[in-house]
Amino acid sequence: MSDNPQYGLEQARAQLPLIASEAVAGYSSVITRHGKPVAVVVPVEQWREEQARSLKQVGVLALRGSGRGLWSECAATAVAQLRDEWA
Repeated sequence: MSDNPQYGLEQARAQLPLIASEAVAGYSSVITRHGKPVAVVVPVEQWREEQARSLKQVGVLALRGSGRGLWSECAATAVAQLRDEWA
């Protein structure tokens, strides 16, 4: 199983024991709905590792994109105005 097997939603419902066995064996499975991926069943260890990795990445990058809409169209002008307030 080099590639992740894909199961349609109804097929996944019927094959849940098989999908769980694949996860225990270390394989991930993709569940699709109308041909589009909607969920992934992964081994618990893989999920735990990802959770731990996510917690380690909390920092400045976690704030990425949070300033949208706070600056005018010309950020340089906005920064200059802020500097002028402190001059």
